[in-house]
Amino acid sequence: MTEKVTGAAFREMILNGAAAIQNHREEINELNVFPVPDGDTGTNMSLTMGAGADALAAAAPGTVSRAADVAAGAFLRGARGNSGVILSLLFRGAAKRLKELDAADARTFAAALQSGVETAYGAVMKPAEGTILTVSRLAADAAVAAAEEETDVEAVLASALAAGQEALADTINQNPVLKKAGVIDAGGKGYLYILDGMRRALQGERIELERAAAAADKADFTSFETEDIRFTYCTEFIIARKTKRDVNQLRDFLDARGDSIVVVEDDEIIKVHVHSNEPGNVLTEALTYGPLLTVKVENMKEQHTSKVVEAGEQDDVPAAAEPEKKYGVVAVCAGDGLTAVFGELGADGVITGGQTMNPSTEDILRKVEAAPAEIVYVLPNNGNIIMAAQQAVPLASKKVVVIPTKTVPQGVSALMALDPDGEEEANTRAMTEAAAGVHTVQITYAARDSLFSGLPIRAGEYLALLENSLLATGPELSEIITAVKNALAPFDPEFLTVFYGENVPEEDAEAVAEELGAVMPDAELSVINGGQPVYYYMISAE
Repeated sequence: MTEKVTGAAFREMILNGAAAIQNHREEINELNVFPVPDGDTGTNMSLTMGAGADALAAAAPGTVSRAADVAAGAFLRGARGNSGVILSLLFRGAAKRLKELDAADARTFAAALQSGVETAYGAVMKPAEGTILTVSRLAADAAVAAAEEETDVEAVLASALAAGQEALADTINQNPVLKKAGVIDAGGKGYLYILDGMRRALQGERIELERAAAAADKADFTSFETEDIRFTYCTEFIIARKTKRDVNQLRDFLDARGDSIVVVEDDEIIKVHVHSNEPGNVLTEALTYGPLLTVKVENMKEQHTSKVVEAGEQDDVPAAAEPEKKYGVVAVCAGDGLTAVFGELGADGVITGGQTMNPSTEDILRKVEAAPAEIVYVLPNNGNIIMAAQQAVPLASKKVVVIPTKTVPQGVSALMALDPDGEEEANTRAMTEAAAGVHTVQITYAARDSLFSGLPIRAGEYLALLENSLLATGPELSEIITAVKNALAPFDPEFLTVFYGENVPEEDAEAVAEELGAVMPDAELSVINGGQPVYYYMISAE
C-alpha cells in the first residue's frame, strides 16, 4: 500500500513507465494508423519517455515536485511525434499540480493526472476523440473518483487503468480511421502501458528491458492509400522565446496550413508539432518568434510506404546467426567503393545509408542478427543514425555495442582498431579512441539558399564541412581545397585519405590528393574510389 508518492517513488515510476513502453514499442507501432498511418507512435512515445527517464536517472530528486519538474522539462524537449508531444503535455500538466509538494497523497496524485489531461486538451488545437486524449481523460476521471474513497495510490491507479482499458476498447468505435483498420488507438494503448508501469513501480516491481516480441494485433497498413495522406510532412521544432509575439498568432498560421497541431509554451521555449505540406514556410514563420533550437521534418508518405513494403517482408526477417567468432561488425555507408572497403576490413554486414538516407533500427537489427558473432559492433558513421543504432541494442538477441562514429572515415579507423582476440572493454575503448582521432572534411554542394551558423550559403555552391562545422563555401572548388589544406595541416596527420564520390573522375581526385600532399608531405597519402553520393570528397586526416 502506498499513501504518498515521494520524489524517489516518482523517479522509479517514470523509469518503469519508460521501460514498459520501450518493451511494447513495436506492438504500438503496428497499431498506429491515426492521425496518419506511418507506424511510429510506439517509437515516438518510447523516445519521449526515454528522455524523461534519462534525466531522472541522473538525478536524485528530494521531492515529488522536483522529480515531476525534471521529467516534464525533459519530456517537452525530447517529445517526438504527435503522440510524444501529447504525452509530454500530460506530464507537464501533472507537474504543475505537484509543484512545491514534498509528496503527493492519492487525491493529489489523481488531481495531477486530471491536470495533465486538461493541459493536453488545451494545447491540441482540434482534439479528436477515440485517441490517447480520450483514454487519459477517462482514466483520470476514474482516478479522481476512486481517490474520494481510497487513500492507496496503487488502488487509485488500478481504477484508472480499468477505466482506461474500457475507454481504449471503445476507441475503435469512436474513430472511423481506427474502425477501417480494425484496431484500437495506438497512443491510448501506449499510455496505459506507461501508467501500468508506474503502478507496478509502487508495488516494488522493476521492469527490465526485453527483446521486442511480435505484435499480436496489427493494423492493415495496405488498406490505406499513400496518396490519401493529405499532409506530407510531420514537422516538429522548439523555438527559444526571444520576442513577445502572441503565440496564438502562430497557432492561427499553422491552422491555415496543416493539421495535428500541438503548440505548447513556457517562459523559455515554444514546442510545436504540425502536419503540413509547407515545412519551409512553417519554419520561416517560426523564426519570427525566436531562434530554432531543434528541428525534425519527416515525410509521412514515405513512412507509410515503408510500412506497406514491410508488411510484405515480415517473413524475410532472418533468425539470429549462430556465433562462429567472438566479434562481428556492422557498418553504415553509401557507395560501392566504401562498401568494398568495409568488407575488405572484415565487416560482416554493410547497410546502405548516410546523409539523406538514414536506415531504420529494423534495418540495423537485421544485419546485427545476421552477423555470426557473439558481440556485434555497430558503426553508424553518421550523427543522425547513432540513435537508431542504439535502439537496436535492447532488441537484439546478442550483445550489441554502438561505437558513435559520425563519419565514414571514423568508422574505417574504428574497424581497423578492432582486435579479434582482445577483450570487449579494451576493444570498445580502442575503437572509440581511434574514431575520435580522425578529422574529416566532407565536400558537397548547397541544394538551396540558406544560412549555416549565421553564414549565407547559395544554392549550387560547393560546401565543405569539418566535422559538423562549416569550413568553407563558394563557387570554385580550388578555393574550397585551399581552405581544406589550411584546416588540416595544423593537425600534422600521419595519414591522409581521399575518398572520391560517384561521378568524380579519378584524375580529379588524384589532383586534389596531390595538392593536399604538397602541404602535408609527411603524411601517407591514399586515394580511394568511394563511389559515395551526396559528397564529392570525404577527406580524412589522422
